[in-house]
Amino acid sequence: MEGKIYKFFPPIQYMISKEKWAEVVKDFHGKGIPQLVKRELSIPKKIPLKRAISIIGPRRAGKTYTMFQLIGEIVKDGISIDRTIYINLERTDLEDCNSKDLMAMMETYYEMYPENKKRKTWLFLDEIQNVGMWENFVRTVIDSENVQVFISGSSSKLLSKEIATALRGRTITYTILPFSFKDYLAAENMESRKYLSTSEKASLINALKTYMEKGGYPEAILYKKESEKILTDIVETTMYRDVVERYGVRNTRLLKLLIQSLISSSQREFSVHKFYNYTKSMGMKVSKTTLYNYMNALADVFLIFLLRKYSTSLREAGQSIPKVYVVDNGILTSSGVNDFGKLLENLVFLELTRRNKNAYYYKSVDNKEVDFVIVEKGKVSKILQVAYSLDDFATKERETKSLLKASRELKCNSLSILTWSKEGEETTNGKKITYIPLWKWLVFMNR
Repeated sequence: MEGKIYKFFPPIQYMISKEKWAEVVKDFHGKGIPQLVKRELSIPKKIPLKRAISIIGPRRAGKTYTMFQLIGEIVKDGISIDRTIYINLERTDLEDCNSKDLMAMMETYYEMYPENKKRKTWLFLDEIQNVGMWENFVRTVIDSENVQVFISGSSSKLLSKEIATALRGRTITYTILPFSFKDYLAAENMESRKYLSTSEKASLINALKTYMEKGGYPEAILYKKESEKILTDIVETTMYRDVVERYGVRNTRLLKLLIQSLISSSQREFSVHKFYNYTKSMGMKVSKTTLYNYMNALADVFLIFLLRKYSTSLREAGQSIPKVYVVDNGILTSSGVNDFGKLLENLVFLELTRRNKNAYYYKSVDNKEVDFVIVEKGKVSKILQVAYSLDDFATKERETKSLLKASRELKCNSLSILTWSKEGEETTNGKKITYIPLWKWLVFMNR
């Protein structure tokens, strides 16, 4: 009888031995936490609900080091490091790992530290998309154990919508982008105090100029001499590993051309119809549907962002021609974009994204455009215009008129123009306009 049972229900075959799991766990506990640049983004170490915390974002933006930062904070709170588990699932010796192996890992951990079975434990699973049926394991652990689970994944395979589908709403998602300016200052060991001397302010503004041109990818900041090669590699890796492999793209020549066109069109409306006509003129056979799919894929992997035009009609907003922004200013400059106005606007967009602002661009009925309108609780709460300099009278008049026009049409009186250096307030046609220098907005005006 027993033979028949085993014939139909063979023992579970694990790909990773318990000895290997013990080695992985012990190695982490023995190494300690690496030296880190503390990121501005705040992710809770513990939440009251039985949910996993997922960390997503573009390649090499710092998801792994964000996990290390969280572990460091847990240990700093007086929790023994053996109550944390960090697993890098891109290790070659774990490449065959499946969800049952992860269950074996937890069994091994509790055998090693039986006293932790009744204690709160923190589990960090890095690049979890490499594990087949990973969602089954995560659901089981958060339901049955006193474990706070953190998962991360490269944007190519673990986007927020995929996490929500796999775990049926059992996660809270945080997005990691390249360094903010405050992160950059921390990486350069520069303080951002409220009151600055003339020399301190000059140093901060010089740092901002470098950040605006070079961007915030951690590797590019750490290895400045190799920054252009690093940024080129990030774009190529994103294209081939994330887009080509994930979406089964065959026409890589077309994809490269689209990426180049999107980057060169940054901060402007990008018409797929016009690009389609351009490809036809070059003798390339492609459908508009394919182009839309490629563009959406590039947005899915965080290489670009698509900003829609504001409308009270969600359908109209969704169908509007989007403006294109790029995930990092360093990618713009390494691609030949050196216009300070464009770089400043791209930087502002990225900061609004970090602050989780619901942003759109807006065109008035007579086509006067403002760069950003912020919507809160279904209403436009702020209107932002971006201009590198307002020293030229014609530029100031154009920007101001567009702002005032949008204010009347959208019934919003919170009006600001972000500039490189101009600061103050002016009242024009009965409406107050606030001028804010970029450095002050980035460092001190977080909300």
